[in-house]
Amino acid sequence: MTTTRPHHRHVTHAAHGAPTVAHAMQPAELRISADTMVDRALDLIRAADADHAILTSEDGRGVGVVRRAQLAPYLIRSWYTERTPIRNITHDRTPFARPAMSAVAAAASMRLHGLRIWAVADADGRVVGVLTPESLRAVLADAPAELTAVA
Repeated sequence: MTTTRPHHRHVTHAAHGAPTVAHAMQPAELRISADTMVDRALDLIRAADADHAILTSEDGRGVGVVRRAQLAPYLIRSWYTERTPIRNITHDRTPFARPAMSAVAAAASMRLHGLRIWAVADADGRVVGVLTPESLRAVLADAPAELTAVA
């Protein structure tokens, strides 16, 4: 079981061009191996005071996002939480956003799929950050209107 808190580099707005996911993403701070048992994952998320965790495979690639709210049914500990890997419970397995994706397209996709958090992965599948509706709104609010218009 591995947990990591990677460093995050801040991406500034491009002088020319529409805002991208890279402009809006925040650090993906808590990562938990998908092999971690549910009860241990609960402890890690609570200890980190996190709202979510990125689930990773053995090779470090992202496999999903689990939110604290999705773990609510498992708060009453039982034999099930001690023997079940977190990868086997309901979590967001949606395709990840890419850093070069338009922030407008990402916001529309998050609304369409009802996502409160969306992992951002590089070409190798490694999670480099997360998006929230709030982070996208902040980036889009700062951009000129002609760059954020939906086609």
